Amino acid sequence: MTIGGFANKIAWINLTDGNVDYKPVDEDMAKKYLGGRGMGVKFVFDNGPEVDPLSPDNIMCVMGGPLTGTDVNMSGRLCVVTKSPLTGTVTDSHMGGWTAAKMKWAGFDALVFKGKAEKPVYAYLENGELTLHDAGDVWGKGVHDTIKMLRAKHGEECAVMAIGQAGENLVKFACWINEDDRAAGRGGTGAVGGSKNLKAIVIKGDKKNKPVPANKEADKAARKKALAVIMAEENITSPRKGGLSVYGTNVLTNITNSIGGLPAKNSQFTASAPEFAEKVSGEYVNEHILVNDPTCHACPVACKKEVEVKEGPFKVHMESVEYEPAWSLGPNCGSDDVNAVAYIINMANDYGFDAIEIGQTLSMYMEAGQRGYTNGDGVLEWGDTHGMVEVARKIALREGVGDKLAEGPANAAKAWGHPEIAMSVKGQAIPAYDPRGLKGMGIAYATSNRGACHLRAYTPASELGVMPFGTLKTDPLAWEGKGELTMIFQNVHAVSDSMDMCKFSAFAEGMDEYTAQFNGVTGLGYSVEEMLLCGERIYNLERYYNNLAGFREGSDYLPKRFTTEASTMPGSEGHVCELDQMLEEYYAKRGWENGVVPESKLKELGIL
Repeated sequence: MTIGGFANKIAWINLTDGNVDYKPVDEDMAKKYLGGRGMGVKFVFDNGPEVDPLSPDNIMCVMGGPLTGTDVNMSGRLCVVTKSPLTGTVTDSHMGGWTAAKMKWAGFDALVFKGKAEKPVYAYLENGELTLHDAGDVWGKGVHDTIKMLRAKHGEECAVMAIGQAGENLVKFACWINEDDRAAGRGGTGAVGGSKNLKAIVIKGDKKNKPVPANKEADKAARKKALAVIMAEENITSPRKGGLSVYGTNVLTNITNSIGGLPAKNSQFTASAPEFAEKVSGEYVNEHILVNDPTCHACPVACKKEVEVKEGPFKVHMESVEYEPAWSLGPNCGSDDVNAVAYIINMANDYGFDAIEIGQTLSMYMEAGQRGYTNGDGVLEWGDTHGMVEVARKIALREGVGDKLAEGPANAAKAWGHPEIAMSVKGQAIPAYDPRGLKGMGIAYATSNRGACHLRAYTPASELGVMPFGTLKTDPLAWEGKGELTMIFQNVHAVSDSMDMCKFSAFAEGMDEYTAQFNGVTGLGYSVEEMLLCGERIYNLERYYNNLAGFREGSDYLPKRFTTEASTMPGSEGHVCELDQMLEEYYAKRGWENGVVPESKLKELGIL
């Protein structure tokens, strides 16, 4: 293979007959779609948009990128790409840790699973070979026990990614977890694994197989420059000094709450009482329950925050109380109990479901009870942490009301006849930013190709001023220009997700650094403009897939609460989200027709 960074091997696994077919990486595809997310989306597209997400015909792609497992800082990511059972859209969900690097070191760029095994199985990777093994002894186990048992069998040095009972029971927001706590969280990828009777992937990788960059001198220079901006004291990534490194992702809780942009009680409010936010914040965690700050492959930032609650009903040792789950299970559910938050996040990791979606499911259930909508399905009171634990258990096991809630908050609210109380877009719940206080998030949620998401276009980086792009600092309460800003972020993040780089690298690095590192490893010599064109191509391919799957005119929307109910909280008081105006601007910049990609754009980008 002429492109550096790749192991040049993709395993195509037919779980129905157990056949494993090894294929090289298609170089033309890699040049157009880069790797990771981009190539995974192309595989899913080629498999057809009409497929039932939970049928054997759906494919599930576990993808590394060309920078995965190299010496490039913050390159320890992989993504799971499939058609989502939660949304019906194409989805990709990323996880950190060491599994991605070890998959590359085991000799694989990607694994593509199709079909359904007759009985539960797990995949084992070593020295360029993939074998399937009986998983009967771990089926029915939580993620933590599964990882422990499979490491005992194959070696403690192995990386393991697994589903828990939620994936086995086809909870629509089940996910894959590696190293006990790192999640490919969104979109229900774990349910796809469960539908295929695929319990886990075990990887034994040898670091001596680390990819060699195509241009060693260019690679070294590019990494040096990128590391300098990561280390710079003025950036949030600065090790032991920047907020992301010191407090983890949860550094944002108090900041977002203070400007009226932190949804509370299922977005009935745009902020919680300051003391509620404070008691689940990164600062509070750091002072009260922090015990360690481990890191992922090739990362100097160490944003992971390992915590321990030593006594009481929520005794737990886990990693970590991230911003999104801390919000979703804290202020969003009317709770300020950080111990309970840590405990339920750990539950979510063990059962294997999305810690954002579970909090949103619980808060929607709380509001449904508050308004008398649950029709005999019980009531969960705001802030009832013990009740939250019990309902989460029922969801994972599909017991009682949990069976309805396992379909996701949008489907459950619809079943109760009140879809308006689900804070979801295309079936996926919003994360921890209220678009009345951060207008960019409104257009970003609406136009995200995988349902409501902050990571398709992380506009708060501009609106909260946590990026080194001074020219992109914007007013969070202004809607003008947010359509174009969102498009730019979407294209940039499609590039970083396809390399596959940690999203937090963008708090320090820009396209210059990304392009230089990509070129050093691959030897392709792309310009920044060519890289951004790849990002635009990937985003448009995703949108085209969704269009073919039935998401056409009018599919980009927000819950009406955000566009019709003005904020009553300081910082954003009186504001709604002006989505229609932003959509008009966004579609004009994209060259789309009311959310649909025209044939001319597809031809311009080389998709057709």
